[in-house]
Amino acid sequence: MTRVALVTGGTRGIGAAICIALKGAGYSVAANYAGNDEAAKKFSEETGIATYKWSVADYDACAAGIARVEADLGPVEVLINNAGITRDGMFHKMTRQQWQEVIDTNLSGVFNMTHPLWNGMRGRKFGRIVNISSINGQKGQMGQSNYSAAKAGDLGLTKALAQEGAFKGITVNAICPGYIGTEMVMAVPEKVRDSIVAQIPVGRLGTPEEIARCVVFLASDEAGFITGSTLSANGGQLMS
Repeated sequence: MTRVALVTGGTRGIGAAICIALKGAGYSVAANYAGNDEAAKKFSEETGIATYKWSVADYDACAAGIARVEADLGPVEVLINNAGITRDGMFHKMTRQQWQEVIDTNLSGVFNMTHPLWNGMRGRKFGRIVNISSINGQKGQMGQSNYSAAKAGDLGLTKALAQEGAFKGITVNAICPGYIGTEMVMAVPEKVRDSIVAQIPVGRLGTPEEIARCVVFLASDEAGFITGSTLSANGGQLMS
């Protein structure tokens, strides 16, 4: 039976690459998105992947959205928590709203998506959860105290859930991408991009497809002995 994979933030950037790679690996894929209807429509038309709109920051919306996906495709056995936002600012200027919006999406969103699926995975004695964290959750980043805190929290949640899920056949792992050549990164001034690349030993930005291949492996049956791990895909920028 074809496994069902649900990818949050799945219609653009890294999320879109993950969806396409999972479909290519034989999964039945659902892509969640929060707001860009035009991009979601284009993505679905080009890939044939079903899209579903809700905010991962809203627990009830997540539960309802997951129910729609499962009614259409079957039980979700693979969850990729990829959705994330930035609200950057130096800490002395950061507002409570900037802090809370990032925590609600990037950290609480992982809880909101995983919690409604957890008991089903436990009952079926199989699950694959991959949380997309960030190099900045590992090392911190000036001007991103909210983002770094949320992404570091994702790593702690990954390790705790891995311990709870292991004896039920559920693996929980994290991937920490470095700087990837997404639309957002490519939109920054060339001089800024050059300064970023200068810090990466391999001498280039990563590609969304490289992150997607990591996800496909961790989602596979063959990765059943790997849980609670953090896979750093950053071109050597941070080694730990």
